[in-house]
Amino acid sequence: MEPLSSLEELTQALRCLPSVGPKAAQRMALHLLQHDREGAQRLALALDAATRTVRHCQRCNTFTEDELCALCRSTKRDATLLCVVETPADLMMVEHTQAYAGLYFVLMGRLSPLDGIGPKEIRLDRLLSERSMERSARSCWRPISPTRARQPRITSPSCLPRATSEVTRLARGVPVGGELEYVDSGTLAQALRERRVLTS
Repeated sequence: MEPLSSLEELTQALRCLPSVGPKAAQRMALHLLQHDREGAQRLALALDAATRTVRHCQRCNTFTEDELCALCRSTKRDATLLCVVETPADLMMVEHTQAYAGLYFVLMGRLSPLDGIGPKEIRLDRLLSERSMERSARSCWRPISPTRARQPRITSPSCLPRATSEVTRLARGVPVGGELEYVDSGTLAQALRERRVLTS
């Protein structure tokens, strides 16, 4: 078998993006080479820099270039509140609502035993560690995207330190099967304000 040409390698590489099939990847590759080589070089440099420097925050597990992200370093955040989200995109959406001023923990995925994703893969151990969830955390928010297939229990009472007195989830407004990053900020802010207590 002959090795792939540079164009074919680029096309195959672009297929790693979500929802990008063979034809879409080919169109992107041809566009970059035909119309925007400068943009292609900038993209290559940015990807190289990001993969070398971006890592996980030691406290909340989101993406950062430092040991702790800006939110975890901030003295203006309410350390008695913890918001557990699935992805960095979800964190950004919650922040965009300006309806929450506490700390976060990002799971980087969701429990899916059929896909081989268990507590270890979503770093549940870090969530439960003393470093991730301080004993002063009295309330835990759980704005995880609702789906018909599951109602996550990773923030059930048995998973939380005894000092945590309340666990809440999003109120109605976020559609079942929807992803937080695609919900408009007004709807999400309302769902956060009207969140429901799971335990106390």
